[in-house]
Amino acid sequence: MAKGANIGLAALSDDTGSVVVGLSWSSASGDGDADVSVLLIDGDGKVRSDSDFYFYNHPDAADGSVQLLGKVPTENGSEDRISLDLTAIPSDVATVIVAASQYGSACFGDLNDLRMTVTDRSGEALLGFSIPDATIETAFIFGELYRRNDEWKFRAVGQGYETGLAGLATDFGITVDEGDDEDADGSEAAKTQDEAEEETVATGPSEAAGSAEEMSPGVAGTGMRTAPALPIPAQATASTDSAAAAPGGTTPASAPLADAPQPTRRRGTRTAKKKVTLPKAAKKSLAENDSWKPARLFPVPSYKSDREREVRATSVLLSVMAEVPEFGRRLTAGFGAPAGRMQTFTEVSLPHGDSPKRPDGVIRTERAGKLWTALVETKTNGNPLKSEQVQNYMDIAARRGYEAVIALSNDVALEGSPLVEVKTDGRRKHKVSLWHLSWAEVAHQAQMLIRHEGVGNAAHAWLLQELLHYLQHENSGCHGFQNMGPAWVPVRNGIDSETLCQGDPRAVEVVESWERLIRQVCLRLGGELGQKALPVQRAKRGSDPKSRRTELADRLCEEGKLSAELRVDGAQSILSLTADLRTGKIRTSIDVPAPDGAYPLSVAKRLLRVLNDAPADLHVETLLEGRSGPRGTLERLRPEPGDLLPKDGVAITGFRLSLFKGMGSSRGSTESGFIRSIDEAVDRFYSSVVTHLGQFEQRRAPRVASATETSGVH
Repeated sequence: MAKGANIGLAALSDDTGSVVVGLSWSSASGDGDADVSVLLIDGDGKVRSDSDFYFYNHPDAADGSVQLLGKVPTENGSEDRISLDLTAIPSDVATVIVAASQYGSACFGDLNDLRMTVTDRSGEALLGFSIPDATIETAFIFGELYRRNDEWKFRAVGQGYETGLAGLATDFGITVDEGDDEDADGSEAAKTQDEAEEETVATGPSEAAGSAEEMSPGVAGTGMRTAPALPIPAQATASTDSAAAAPGGTTPASAPLADAPQPTRRRGTRTAKKKVTLPKAAKKSLAENDSWKPARLFPVPSYKSDREREVRATSVLLSVMAEVPEFGRRLTAGFGAPAGRMQTFTEVSLPHGDSPKRPDGVIRTERAGKLWTALVETKTNGNPLKSEQVQNYMDIAARRGYEAVIALSNDVALEGSPLVEVKTDGRRKHKVSLWHLSWAEVAHQAQMLIRHEGVGNAAHAWLLQELLHYLQHENSGCHGFQNMGPAWVPVRNGIDSETLCQGDPRAVEVVESWERLIRQVCLRLGGELGQKALPVQRAKRGSDPKSRRTELADRLCEEGKLSAELRVDGAQSILSLTADLRTGKIRTSIDVPAPDGAYPLSVAKRLLRVLNDAPADLHVETLLEGRSGPRGTLERLRPEPGDLLPKDGVAITGFRLSLFKGMGSSRGSTESGFIRSIDEAVDRFYSSVVTHLGQFEQRRAPRVASATETSGVH
């Protein structure tokens, strides 16, 4: 669509009751990100109340009409997705604004391929709108959905604001109080070396950030109609507000890369309904000894067949989805399901040809008298999905007017590399969508709800905890991606013997398996931290996943290395991961920029002090302009911090911190397995190194806490 154009959704699809909006961009450098937000606007062009603003700390509506699904990795980067149930949008809402904002001085001109798409509930793309002319704007309205004569229409807006989200919000009646941002330039040039060192050690992020009461004197919670205060994402900081604000909530075991100010609740403000999270650490056991095993709602016996595992896993999952609305909605919103009453069924017999077929499960959701139905096919224990089986369910769903088939397995789907091949009959008017869900994604969503975001009541939190315990049990068969595939051993042998040639299709298979593994590592890490973790794609404009994987496969044949980069949402630095198949070593590393204006020796001492509890074998390398500098292990450098300084006095730009670990040899998940060793390497590096770096990295101006946050809205 062209900028300013509009079109009715009914002209594009017969079923637009629920749509999914996607905002995407790419970056050749891998840097750059933005916060997505949604505003509900009344007929006067203003928000009705503070709850009409949806953002990172207030991601969904109680009625299910709006749900921010978060970022998902795509072929060239990531896409932020938003589920809109248009049948549930309140009648006095005239327009739904979809926007995004950049951090601090960053602007949308730094990003490539800005694009908005809208898909119907079957997953079919209805429209797309690209913004090729972004320059210095720090906020953008991508598009809007609006009512016209009882019909929903879309308008391609593409309107930018140089004044950021504050300027955008003011246009829609939101009162913004930016507060006094911290002076984060870190300038200490006029101080003596000792003064600089003492100040950098003594000053913590919380001291500079200030309290939410100081920053946010807004009026949310007073019953006023159009004056919620808006949080302005000043610069990228990691936010654990969701966990911290929930009564009884806990901070993630591993903190994000950069500290963020924690909003405090102001006296006298109205609070939203409390949400419940559960602590990660179990309460002290009353058992006499370790042989006493606690009773579980979902016990996991030693099953003799994969079929038994599949039946039990399906029943356990579907029952919890139906009982815990937040969880069921979280798993199905991206598949086009409406926000309604959900019921689930197992082992349903459906006629098909000479003999009936029995899908593993059925999900039905009802809203406004209309039913949404999905058939579920489940695989556990690493068993692959079967194309013929999934094809049968697609045919049954099409004939019976069902909306979707959900294939659930340990595998992770990639763009351009489908897990199963199915054919659709174009002559059929009714469309059926095929979706894939990984057990790792199921566990991730359960963990996010019970550890960080919270659910409606304690019983639901306990149910999710029992589900998570079941999924993580070694006998459940629901462990996620756990096999590098049949090409893994031949490729490793070919690299070892130097007989693997570029163009070998087996190398492409290994690259795809590596990409699946990295996506699963991100899900697991993000669930622990309570933040989105995504692979970093340094995508070139117009590149496609097939050519990118072919290029990576050729590099694997030449160098014998598999590499990836991960970014935790709001983090300042990127975590790099390299598996060297020739040396059998895994390297995890991170580049930490040096604070501006500080004395080099003070910086070196401060870094070593921050890493006091890090492993002695941590490798520290000084980064200089255009070249590498001195390096050594933490054990050797601790008594002599000056050894990190270059002899010629060249300015230090940062430090590279690395840990090395031997990799497993097998393709599967045994004790010596490659996948297990990757998980252990990331866990060790993050918990023992990265979690401490927030005390060292130059602080960024904090996101300004809003009355929405301080009034308990999540």
